[in-house]
Amino acid sequence: MKIFIAIGAVVLTVLIAAQFVTIFVIQPIGAVPQGRTLIISRLTTLHFIDSADAWCDRTQGGVSLICRLGVLGRVGKEANVIARLPYSQTLYEISTSGKTYDR
Repeated sequence: MKIFIAIGAVVLTVLIAAQFVTIFVIQPIGAVPQGRTLIISRLTTLHFIDSADAWCDRTQGGVSLICRLGVLGRVGKEANVIARLPYSQTLYEISTSGKTYDR
């Protein structure tokens, strides 16, 4: 019984956190050669797990350097960074639904 309560508490915590934070993945590019995963405050158009490439593809129908830089600039200006983590290819692919784009 206690295990179900603990699991329920974890699930509830994740669901609540998903409303307020985004796991934002920056794939390795010239300005950030190792890439980065950020936990940031949620911006209105970002998903729970997101990336500049995923956002560009969703809203612009494709990925370009200009769009990437625009998204990264907006995130840098408007979001509060809660944590900086190493790049995660798995999270990047989750954000893009398995698509990859040229660096």
